[in-house]
Amino acid sequence: MSEPTSVALVTGGNRGIGLAIARALQSSGHRVVITYRTGPPPQGFDAVQMDVTDSDSVDAAFLYIESEIGVPEIIVCNAGVTKDGLVMRMSDEDFESVIDANLTGAFRVSKRATKGLLKLKRGRLIFIGSVVGGVGAAGQVNYSSSKAGLVGMARSYARELGSRGITANVIAPGFVETDMTAEIDDKRRTDIATQVPLGRFSSPDEIADVVAFIASNQASYITGAIIPVDGGLGMGH
Repeated sequence: MSEPTSVALVTGGNRGIGLAIARALQSSGHRVVITYRTGPPPQGFDAVQMDVTDSDSVDAAFLYIESEIGVPEIIVCNAGVTKDGLVMRMSDEDFESVIDANLTGAFRVSKRATKGLLKLKRGRLIFIGSVVGGVGAAGQVNYSSSKAGLVGMARSYARELGSRGITANVIAPGFVETDMTAEIDDKRRTDIATQVPLGRFSSPDEIADVVAFIASNQASYITGAIIPVDGGLGMGH
């Protein structure tokens, strides 16, 4: 049975994992709205500019979507940044800017989304975390902290909003074939792959397919969960 048509919002949906998620949700029958900060959005989707570090920008984007398209029922908080560096050289600004975009940004978006979800009395909050949120990563104190924070956020939403039919979950990818990981040199790629039981990076589509499942009716009784899609790298962390 096909899913009923609903509006799905994917932040940072203009490239990489976000674009793959947008395509998977569209293939599942949802009307997908992607947000982007800069550059032209991809063809084939409704698109709206949004800066997740700016509450006014988030609110303006939601007002447009709600008035012109419909109330988003599936919210995928995917937008994020990295500013890697060893902790002794990491500035306060490098730490705070990553937390602001990845963690506080997800809060701004999900908080604003709950206005519509509470009226609908149903919905999906899906946060794109990372395996490093559980296992850590050298040079990524800021990024891993932001992704670990999403777990507490999602589980708090799950407890607070579950009685209204709203679920909240974290998808935790491992290393994914994207423009970002394409910049890793061959030796480092090999070193990483040897740590992964499946011996390879994932494709963006492998992440997107799991997001589409969590957004579906078949996942209606899953909430407060961390779903690893990491080839076994995190082993449940």
